[in-house]
Formats: sequence, structure tokens, C-alpha cells
Amino acid sequence: MSRQPTTARKPSVSTAAPPRAQRDGTSLETAIGLQVRELRNRLGMTVVDLARQADLSPGMLSKIENGQTSPSLSTLQNLARALNTPVTALFRKFEEQRDATFVKAGQGLAIDRRGTKAGHDYALLGHSIGKQLAVEPYLITVTEMKEVNPTFQHAGFEFLYLLEGAVDYRHGQKVYEMEPGDSLFFDAEAPHGPEALRRLPIRMLSIMVHQHDTE
Repeated sequence: MSRQPTTARKPSVSTAAPPRAQRDGTSLETAIGLQVRELRNRLGMTVVDLARQADLSPGMLSKIENGQTSPSLSTLQNLARALNTPVTALFRKFEEQRDATFVKAGQGLAIDRRGTKAGHDYALLGHSIGKQLAVEPYLITVTEMKEVNPTFQHAGFEFLYLLEGAVDYRHGQKVYEMEPGDSLFFDAEAPHGPEALRRLPIRMLSIMVHQHDTE
């Protein structure tokens, strides 16, 4: 008897969006545990102290803080009461936005800054969103000499990593001779900027960190 031809089954592919915890890489249990530990440490409480006030064993509290168990609503209420915080505060780390910025080579956002008129090209490679601390990574390119090199002074801190070229970089009263692979981290409230462009073109990574404006 001849066998009937069979049709291979196509593998099923789910197009549904994964749960938030799976997308962010942090489970709800882990987020709750991190928040409980942070609040406990902020109050200067030991595991034994909090466990006693929340009517838990130290071992159970340790499992909760390490994201190894899913606490019941009554347990969360006891923890919130012992920590003097709303129950919703225990979910704060799970609800925080976790963003990422991916920029293809050569596609950074061109930004005009004070050094632009002095021949510095700034390509913004990302920025933080909704955080108290602002982080701005730039790829800075200098291709021509100028009569006057710019001097900068702003709030926060800055990190420089030289990728190409050579530059003498001033910070305050000191000058640093930078070659590819050299880095410089400094308080940006002191006057700083290139003292001499010794070899062009110059490409450097600059990461500026400062408090977001609250006004």
C-alpha cells in the first residue's frame, strides 16, 4: 500500500510581546527584593530587625531580597509597614524605565556646542531619560587648526578618551599630552580645553555627566 505524502509542519512563531519583566531582564521578584534591601539599608536595619518587625523569618526575608521567592500580598503589606513606606513603593524598581540607545557608525546626532565654531564636530551618541543624573556621550572630531582653541567650563564631570591624533589638553593649571588610548577624567567646573592640536585629525570620546536641571 502506497503511503500518503505528508506535509511538514511549520514551527509556530509567537509574535506576542514578551512580559515586561522578560523584556527588561529583571523579574518582578528580583525588583521587589532589590527595593526591599535598599529601603532596609537606608533605614539602617539588619535582616533580623526587619524580619522581626515584618513577622518573617530571617531566612524568608533573605530569599525575598535575593528574588528567590514571590512574596504574598500580606507579606508585602507587612514589609511596607515595617519599612514605613507604601506597598506601591516596593514595585518602584520594576516600574522604572530601562532605556538603551544604539547608534550605527557615523550616524550620531550632530549637535552645536560652544566648540563647534572652533572646528569641533560633536556627534551625540545617546542620552539618559527621566533620571536625576544626565549622561551625554559625544564623539568629537577636529580636522583643522584654528587660531584660538576654545576653553570650556561647566557643571559636572567629564571623561575623555583619545581615539586618533594627538593633543595637549589643559585642565586648570595642568596640561596633559594625550596620545591614542590615553584618557582624562576631571571636574568640569575648572577651565579646560585643548592647548595644542599636535596631530590631526583628532577623534575623541567625551562623556559628560551632570545633574539634570530641575527648574
